[in-house]
Amino acid sequence: MAQARLRIGVIGCGLIAQVMHLHYLRELSDRFQIAALCDLSRTVVDRIGDAYGVSRRFTDWAALLQEPLDAVMVLTSGSHEPIVVAAAQAGRHIFVEKPIALSEAEGQAMVAAGQKAGVRIMVGYMKRYDPAVERMAEELRGFSPLRFASSTTAEHPLKWYVGHYPIVRGTDIDAQTVSASQADDEARVTSAIGIGDPTLRSAYRHALLDSMIHDINLMRGLLGDPIRLRFANVTQAAVSLHIEFPQTSASMAWVNLQDGVARYRQEFAFFSPKGRATLVFPSPFLRNEPTQLVLEGGSSDSARSWRTAETVSYEEAFKRELVEFYDCVVSDREPRTTAAEATRDVALCQAIVREHLAAEP
Repeated sequence: MAQARLRIGVIGCGLIAQVMHLHYLRELSDRFQIAALCDLSRTVVDRIGDAYGVSRRFTDWAALLQEPLDAVMVLTSGSHEPIVVAAAQAGRHIFVEKPIALSEAEGQAMVAAGQKAGVRIMVGYMKRYDPAVERMAEELRGFSPLRFASSTTAEHPLKWYVGHYPIVRGTDIDAQTVSASQADDEARVTSAIGIGDPTLRSAYRHALLDSMIHDINLMRGLLGDPIRLRFANVTQAAVSLHIEFPQTSASMAWVNLQDGVARYRQEFAFFSPKGRATLVFPSPFLRNEPTQLVLEGGSSDSARSWRTAETVSYEEAFKRELVEFYDCVVSDREPRTTAAEATRDVALCQAIVREHLAAEP
């Protein structure tokens, strides 16, 4: 018996939609039908509609929600709360890119709306669906006692990692719409952290919510819910954290090298008397570029040691998370990356700013 296809509407046809999601929705055409598109730019929505054979095109997301859809993908750059709440009220299942929200309160409103409507909300933490990450979870089960964990993300210039894709960019968005969107974003950041310092506001909005939240969620997925935030230092150059988890504590660092050379590197390392296990991630914008799993060990009776670097799979994490979204909708189950969990990530980002401020002399 043929499986049912989900009629899906895509809201926000920018960078991540064009580089990853639309590409893999088409590859998964046995599961998804791209039924409608929405973008603030008429140029973008028309050219993407032509490229993917989608006739239902909108510049207003509220109009798209009137379409006969099973699910929507919310891939916009601003706050997701208004769209997600309205989509849930319209009875649509929802895939929403991270960060789910700009504040914990927004996230809680989305969770409540999804529960009331009985729809599934999945958050786009693609690294959780990386085959190497899944293998790491298996390795860590034999790593007891786990003494320490660490992560380092060096954020490098994006343009070199996406320049080879034929990205459609729109310059036809009304200036008043852009201004209103920026003002809404600023107001929501103020509501979340209540400070005016431009450096901390930028670090919260871009370093933490746009990037490091991936690291926080991945560490949560491998080590469990954080117990305590011990230390936080937030600057324009870097974010440094020390967090306690149920099994161990972790040092986490995010370094701003976006004005540097194209040498993206992200590592998660886990330390045990039995050895060390490390995930080495490539730029997330390179399709099917594998994450490396490095395992190191040796003998406790001699100087003998060994190191292996394993390519687990060439499967794309962005594609695998879409398979998870499909399965959780048709099976009526919770996804691996839930809205409630993502809301806790946002709450931790708010706590990081508070902890930084509390530590200042």
